[in-house]
Amino acid sequence: MLETAVHEIETASELEKIINENENVMVCCGRMGPMCIPVYDSMEELEKERTDVKFYVMGFDTPEAYPIRNAPMCRGFTGLPFTVYYKNGKMVKTTSSIQSKEQIKSILDKYFV
Repeated sequence: MLETAVHEIETASELEKIINENENVMVCCGRMGPMCIPVYDSMEELEKERTDVKFYVMGFDTPEAYPIRNAPMCRGFTGLPFTVYYKNGKMVKTTSSIQSKEQIKSILDKYFV
């Protein structure tokens, strides 16, 4: 468990349910490390501003994170976290490594209109 202030997904089936039941979903799949924590903090802040988006975290090292770790759009990623954006149940954007709040907002504005 990551124990962040952002809701955590624990299973692949829970991930599937969430992305299929919500129009706009951002999931940050990582660890409690220096590249991930700033992204979690940004998500916590953005969660208050962007009520049209559901924000979640997921532990990278759990076997249940395979839908994100093995996603074709994440192929070649080497840095954590893997951050994925789902629109209407489909993965539309992915990033890896640290992202600033401004970078995340830019992605949200582009893909979740």
